Amino acid sequence: MNAAIVGGTGYGAVELIRLLKQHPSIQLNSVISKSQSGTLIQEAYPHLQDIYSHTMDEYDIHTLGEETDLVFFATPAGVSKDLVSGCLDKGITCVDLSGDFRLTGDGLYETWYKKSPPEKSVQKKATYGLTEIYRKEIKETSLISNPGCYPTATLLALMPLFKTNWAKEGGIVIDGKSGVSGAGRGMSLNTHFSETNESLKAYKPGTHQHIPEIEQFLNTVSEEEVTVTFTPHLVPMTRGLLCTISVEMKEYQTTKDVISYYEDFYKNDPFVRIRPEGKIPATKEVYGSNFCDIGFYSDKRTGRLTIVSAIDNLGKGAAGQAIQNVNVMNGWEETAGLGQVPVYP
Repeated sequence: MNAAIVGGTGYGAVELIRLLKQHPSIQLNSVISKSQSGTLIQEAYPHLQDIYSHTMDEYDIHTLGEETDLVFFATPAGVSKDLVSGCLDKGITCVDLSGDFRLTGDGLYETWYKKSPPEKSVQKKATYGLTEIYRKEIKETSLISNPGCYPTATLLALMPLFKTNWAKEGGIVIDGKSGVSGAGRGMSLNTHFSETNESLKAYKPGTHQHIPEIEQFLNTVSEEEVTVTFTPHLVPMTRGLLCTISVEMKEYQTTKDVISYYEDFYKNDPFVRIRPEGKIPATKEVYGSNFCDIGFYSDKRTGRLTIVSAIDNLGKGAAGQAIQNVNVMNGWEETAGLGQVPVYP
């Protein structure tokens, strides 16, 4: 397939370029950037010299229709919702890495993203791209709404649990921590070196746009309405994301029993690794990969289950999962182009 990336100067886009270089069935033909069209991409990312030296293009639906089978939208929220329909009309498969098509409830997108929503007719065509949970639906769609990074780590940790009758739907506390690449490449005071170095900062407590996304999809597998308390934190590292999740249980389950259940649930999923008892994942252990590592501790004293989920926010949290979804859509090996061993140390 011939592919294009729209929003070509962001971190998600450059991670797509890195991964697609190793993909046996996708050729990247075009990188599109409104702000830097006409310039070589290696001017924005010198590490791509002699690897991908194309000139970035203006967005042109007519050119895309003639030369492109697949478009990745690595754009800020509010951009892809106005471009996707034109691509679909041309028979182009679309994968949206922004949040434009994730929220389906009336008024949710306007409330949490502070923008006008996509057309309902286009929204209905979108399939949520949490690969391990929605693989069957992904095979039958032409528009993927790629999950957010925090929801990916959280939902892979919690959705199996709420398919049982073990956990209470309220009182879920999610402590999320992410590297600064999650904020994108644009300059801001919050990601300035002297502001983030040797500092740990909580932001958007109770107001982050990933909250309704997490609740929306937990509610598809829960018997009662699920609510979560989610607080993200910015940590002084480049990439990586870790969620420590506390869930009140209806009745005590041993750590060993929880692990056994999750191992069986994810036994056919190559990118979810369940840690053995006493082992908790770290972001360094998934760095540069498409893995999601999950560890557990069931506390009999408090009646709560602690789940720790680690991903690379640019890998499984963005570009890696996007490519994984394309593999599923086309009936290719799910691991195609994604066999990278995590970078360690």
